[in-house]
Amino acid sequence: MSLAAFFQKFPDVRYIMYGGKGGLGKTSFSAATAYYLARRGYKVLVFSVDPQASLSDIFQRDIYGRGPVEIIPGLFAQEIDADRHIKEYQDQIRRKILEMYGFDRVPDEIEHYIAAASAEPAMEESAIFDQVVDIVVAGRYDYFIYDLVPLGHALYYLSMASVYDEWIERITRLREEMQQYAEMAARFKGEQLQEDLILQELQDIRQRITTSSRILTDQARTAFFFVIVPEEMVLLDTQKAAQLFSRFQVPISGYIVNRVLPEALAQEEIPDYLRHRLQMQQGYLRKISDLFGGQVLAWIPEFERDVTGLEMIARMADAMFGGDGRERADS
Repeated sequence: MSLAAFFQKFPDVRYIMYGGKGGLGKTSFSAATAYYLARRGYKVLVFSVDPQASLSDIFQRDIYGRGPVEIIPGLFAQEIDADRHIKEYQDQIRRKILEMYGFDRVPDEIEHYIAAASAEPAMEESAIFDQVVDIVVAGRYDYFIYDLVPLGHALYYLSMASVYDEWIERITRLREEMQQYAEMAARFKGEQLQEDLILQELQDIRQRITTSSRILTDQARTAFFFVIVPEEMVLLDTQKAAQLFSRFQVPISGYIVNRVLPEALAQEEIPDYLRHRLQMQQGYLRKISDLFGGQVLAWIPEFERDVTGLEMIARMADAMFGGDGRERADS
């Protein structure tokens, strides 16, 4: 089955992710898929969950921290400014503390805690994750395409939903128990208990995280594609990662092979090192066929230059899907 056939066979897929080791072409594939779907008349958002995002480089547009930026009709791209989101989150915490407890100012010890928590090494990824939850929960697009971080960080990102959910569940359970005791005390005193704003906030956070978590593991609406190249270490790492991803019930929909040298080179006068590399690659391509078989949905050739700018993105989309997809499949 081809990549284009996959989207025709599974029309309910709405969340698309390309994963793999760093530097294999995930961002290029994400941009090209967004381009392909937008040209077919859909409203598409491609957004990066990588702090070192490169969508701006791919599209040759300054989109960092600017929210969704329309690249062509129907194609929106977004790079999340984690630092700004952390600052907004800090301000939000301060406002809620003042509202909940009636303080004139946030106590110094709480300010120190807020500053320390914001400097935590995982805070940047957490801020991006939180922003992604906002994006997908809003649901303003036909397709959402995640430009994921490299494999190791992607596993961390994908696990965050379950980790956050477990943590929030414990905190919420404790708060509910406190609420029950407070209600009993209030009834005993004949008083009316005020609404627990902290519990309400925890329940709201949990609802958002649960929604995002369901998306990541939704077999009908989510597609995760591994990006690989014909190299030994990449194949070994991908096999290990596929096993780990399955533990999080992430739907692995197929594999995309990138940077395939054309076989026609063997018939030409080429340097020995290139001939040897071609022979070595042919061996790895056979191994890929043996390992993944019909799960390989596209074989992408090595381009003569980097995939940047709409012209190269269109060429990549053509290599991935065939044609430029200017008409909807159902038209």
